[in-house]
Amino acid sequence: MNERAQRLRDQLIRNFDDLPKERELRAPLYDTMCAHLARGTAAQALGMAIDIVAPGMRGCPYHLHHVQEEAFVILEGRGMLRVAGELLKIGAGDVAFLPAGPDYPHQIINTSDAPLKYLSISTQTRPEIVEYPDSGKYLAIAGASGPPRFDRMGRLDTDLDYWEGEP
Repeated sequence: MNERAQRLRDQLIRNFDDLPKERELRAPLYDTMCAHLARGTAAQALGMAIDIVAPGMRGCPYHLHHVQEEAFVILEGRGMLRVAGELLKIGAGDVAFLPAGPDYPHQIINTSDAPLKYLSISTQTRPEIVEYPDSGKYLAIAGASGPPRFDRMGRLDTDLDYWEGEP
């Protein structure tokens, strides 16, 4: 492969089996191996990750996006998509589409005794607000995926006065 072709390959192509996976363990409910595929590529407005959720565990907290849309492609295994207060069966070959907004809080749960492997795809629109209905938290995100970036986690029931701390 010539030098230009190699540069293009490095900017445009990832193999999820070759990427290092990061374990996100939060006992007793959360255990997943994750690789962020789009990081370091030429992608500007698209996020993509591979997640492998351990048997009986969850991939992330129940949440909703105010701006970003997500899609999940179930590659291996089976489980449940907790969405809008309901539990929907999911398995290999299923694709779930989650629009932004308060009507679609969601979470993937591995209810089987084997790993659940899925591809998550999301728009990377900023700014973004993510809400966590189970814990009453929110996450405010502005800026690109790398520094400088503004990330702020807070509670929905804690407000400040507009003039708080101002001279």
